Amino acid sequence: MLALLDASAVRRWCSAAVDGLDARRGEIDDLNVFPIADGDTGTNLALTMHGAADAVAADRSGTVSGVLAAMAKGALLGALGNSGVIVAQIISGLAEACDGAVEADGTLLVKGLRLATDAAYAAVAEPVEGTMLSVVRGSAEAAEELGDSPELAAVVSAAAAGATAALAGTPQQLAVLAEAGVVDAGGCGLVIVLDALAAVITGQGTLGPAQLSPARNRQALEMVRESGSPEFGYEVQYLLHASESALPPLKAVLAELGDSLVVVGTGDGPFNVHVHVNDVGAAIEAGIEAGRPHRITVTRFADQVAGQSSETSRSGIALVAVAPGDGLAELFRSEGVSVVEGGPSAGSAPSAAQVLAEILQTGAAQVILLPNAPAVRAVAESAAAQAREQGVSVAVVPTKSPVQGLAAVAVHDRTRRFEDNVIALAEAAAATRFAEVTIAVGDSITYAGRCSAGDVLGLIDGEVVEIGADVAGVGISLVRRLVAAGGELVTVLSGADPGSEAAAQAVHTYLRSRHPLVEVSVFVGGQPEFPLLIGVE
Repeated sequence: MLALLDASAVRRWCSAAVDGLDARRGEIDDLNVFPIADGDTGTNLALTMHGAADAVAADRSGTVSGVLAAMAKGALLGALGNSGVIVAQIISGLAEACDGAVEADGTLLVKGLRLATDAAYAAVAEPVEGTMLSVVRGSAEAAEELGDSPELAAVVSAAAAGATAALAGTPQQLAVLAEAGVVDAGGCGLVIVLDALAAVITGQGTLGPAQLSPARNRQALEMVRESGSPEFGYEVQYLLHASESALPPLKAVLAELGDSLVVVGTGDGPFNVHVHVNDVGAAIEAGIEAGRPHRITVTRFADQVAGQSSETSRSGIALVAVAPGDGLAELFRSEGVSVVEGGPSAGSAPSAAQVLAEILQTGAAQVILLPNAPAVRAVAESAAAQAREQGVSVAVVPTKSPVQGLAAVAVHDRTRRFEDNVIALAEAAAATRFAEVTIAVGDSITYAGRCSAGDVLGLIDGEVVEIGADVAGVGISLVRRLVAAGGELVTVLSGADPGSEAAAQAVHTYLRSRHPLVEVSVFVGGQPEFPLLIGVE
């Protein structure tokens, strides 16, 4: 039994919460009737906590403050659905209470539960009782009843018991739950998360399988919408980089467009925005007016309800690619590829939870995954392993650059067997040599000699081979090296930096004049950090 919550205990709690949600994901999905009967609350909560766990695994701080902050940020960035956004805000409340603390005692955790409750209610435009809001409030109130200076073990036990009791009362607070014969799905997931904390601190959890029961009235599962409104058919969610002052106008616009509005985050973001609407374009446009939305997802509820019968309804082959730029994302999507935005060169590598969510969202029985960067390979393998556990066959083709990914996509044939496609894509990627142009951020020694901050570096297969003063010149030197070894097709992707497109055109002009038989394609990739990406096949 622990007297204090330290960094190690938070790490174990996060891991235990992931395991608990993974184990009972299907059961929670079956409880899901509110705010929309789409059978995905368990999945959304599990993926949100996987995002938190990825962030905790990458965190190197040794304090409860640091690890909780990482956990909160990971949950915020990986939050899916109404329930995921709310649980991310709950974790943020706990992190706020422990800000600056090396360890947390019972008193600090009681404060955290109250802040978590207040933050969760504040995040929801129209709070509804009988949901996970009631459950987190039940946990906070039970902990507060312990009085002054409570022991940590007593606090977590009371919080878990209070949450469980509140969960049992949700059907009396929300008629649709009573009609379906279930407790609230999101609240049930929160109980599992709090029970995992109690188990880490005391060595014993309190939640048994009796708290989870499948819905009895399936008609209720097909008809319910948030606040009883059946008219909103789409869920829109995105991360938003904006100033905090831009949020009130954004919330006002989104509240007019629909319901189930939740906006979470602090400072200058990112903020996680979730809303149910009919006018998808207007909801996204509101985000553009407020700041910079990205990782935009749109879900049509009718498709989810129709497709929730079982995992056996999956069929066909899908491709999923990681794309570190808007132009690259559009290039992949134009070829019918599902895209996970981000990557090391975009400054925000995707988590395994985000990649897994995209795999599952394809609805395919077999998925070929293209990481498009060595640093994303481990994330892709982790997501693939989790997807296999859920009945999806996933093969990771180890593409090291987006240009290799594009070459692989070009040979995909939907009429071929899955295994044959995997081989064909892997061969196409391996046959594509790739080069990158980037800017040195500091002094260093490379294989090509000493470089200084601001120098233009040219890399082939990840190794520095050119040091120069301008992007176009280095890019031309790189293609000269690559084409000298043979090649029939050159792909050039310009980056996000000003002048990148001009440099790409300079490379194109050089190739047309010196190698007229080589086919050249130039695209706007939009990737940060690399003004030029070059592939030669």
